[in-house]
Amino acid sequence: MADPLEKLRGAISSAADALRDGSGDALSPTLERPPKAQLGDYSTNAAMLLAPMLGEAPRDVAERLQDELRTLLAGSVERIEVAGPGFVNVFLADRWYREGVAALLDVGDRFGAGTADRPERVLIEFVSANPTGPLTVASGRGAAFGDSLARLLELAGHEVEREYLLNDVGGQVDRFAESIAAHMEGRDPPEEGYSGDYVAELASELAAAGVEPSDLDAVARRGTASMRERIEATLERFGVRFDTWFAESSLHDGGKIEAAIEELRGRGHVFESEGATWLRTTEFGDDKDRVLIRSGGAPTYFAADIAYHRDKLERGAERLIDPLGADHHGYLARMRAAIEALGHDPERFEAPIMQLVRLVEGGERARMSKRKGEFVTLDELMNDIGVDAARFFMLQRSHDTALDLDLELARRQSQDNPVYYVQYAHARIASILRKAVTEGAAPQGGDGRADEAALAAAASADAALTAPAEATERGLVSRLLEFPAEAAGAGDRRAPHRVVAYATATAADFHAFYRDCQVVGVGDALEPSRLAICVAAKRIIARTLSLLGVSAPEQM
Repeated sequence: MADPLEKLRGAISSAADALRDGSGDALSPTLERPPKAQLGDYSTNAAMLLAPMLGEAPRDVAERLQDELRTLLAGSVERIEVAGPGFVNVFLADRWYREGVAALLDVGDRFGAGTADRPERVLIEFVSANPTGPLTVASGRGAAFGDSLARLLELAGHEVEREYLLNDVGGQVDRFAESIAAHMEGRDPPEEGYSGDYVAELASELAAAGVEPSDLDAVARRGTASMRERIEATLERFGVRFDTWFAESSLHDGGKIEAAIEELRGRGHVFESEGATWLRTTEFGDDKDRVLIRSGGAPTYFAADIAYHRDKLERGAERLIDPLGADHHGYLARMRAAIEALGHDPERFEAPIMQLVRLVEGGERARMSKRKGEFVTLDELMNDIGVDAARFFMLQRSHDTALDLDLELARRQSQDNPVYYVQYAHARIASILRKAVTEGAAPQGGDGRADEAALAAAASADAALTAPAEATERGLVSRLLEFPAEAAGAGDRRAPHRVVAYATATAADFHAFYRDCQVVGVGDALEPSRLAICVAAKRIIARTLSLLGVSAPEQM
């Protein structure tokens, strides 16, 4: 059964093409829900797009378009009106909404899936916090964003790989090892070293394992390995898994940095100056050229990053997405320049910049500093407000907007709490379906719950399709049918916060439906139709929560 919204869009496009009669380019008219019910169920600007092409007044074109649509949508519309400068407003029949629910249920888990025009192999590298301390709340925002984006892209039909770059070499690792060794020997850590209870714990752990504090290589190796295990455990608890843990040391030990520089040299983009080796990134839009090898002979972080992204491309990634911290402005331009210098399309690389997240309690903000040990860990946040609230609140705002996470609100077990509000809608539907089984309104499945497949089949019966629909029913069904476009838009725009907004709006529409419409015991004509709406809403709410990495409880 075809998606009713797509059929409606198709009818509008067909009507416009009939008026266009082969002249001009094909149109992409909008189809939107008007802000007021008196303006119709859906409205399109097709006539205003056609008017310049046909050399006619928009309202005249709208009148002709209205006639075409009456024929194409016969049986699905109550009436069609022309409004304003040339909008065509469509008032749909109740049957269209009933068929919409039946179509949604008929598609099942495929509803909203596979929307990508050209599926890609996408590699998302996110979190990648240095293995020199526990994951903080700031890393948690990047973890929630990257994982939710990966879920959205997978739903759209892309092949997605999640990767964590383990920065296991460099000055920060040296200072980390020196800090652990100092604790092992009862000394203060170095000036730029790390402190905090976790460093003391690592010192005790390594001492018990027989690691000598004088062997800084061993301390670094064992210390970062232990932190990696802790980081992985935290992320698993947070609902985030990685397909690949890529060690930065493999770039240095495997000669990949030298190979990348030689390829760039062979392409004519490397030069020597002041004893250092440079990449001429200004040729590709960067604001200045960048050093690859310092005058002392050590490669820069940028050189390692180039080698790393070259390796990603060689592994077959078609799109590279690296959500980065707020202090990485300017990184996108120079990395795109390097990718273009390597002979690849620079647009294949994206670097969404994650803004800060601040914990707020009693109107005050907590300070965080991993090096000094003054920070709130992601584990501590999950202990406080739970995984579901942590992920939902982290994703509430666009990644490029600073986020104040209200701990008091996140703890609240009431509908003031937005994640509770959405989860409660799902639990309320589950309760309705349990009642339907108890009262014989719905068959029982093998798991003891309502047989949703049987309810979906009943929704296609003629009695269900011809049942009248209340305004809040129509509003809820319209919202449910928007899921494919909302999920696709959130993925395309790299905007998981749109899913949060959609989930909240869907929950609100369901709560309004529940307020206005009796479901169980309402009567033979309406009961199967409304039970079908409940099943459809339950599935869509569960799907949106899953895209956010949030659970969909059956009871609350």
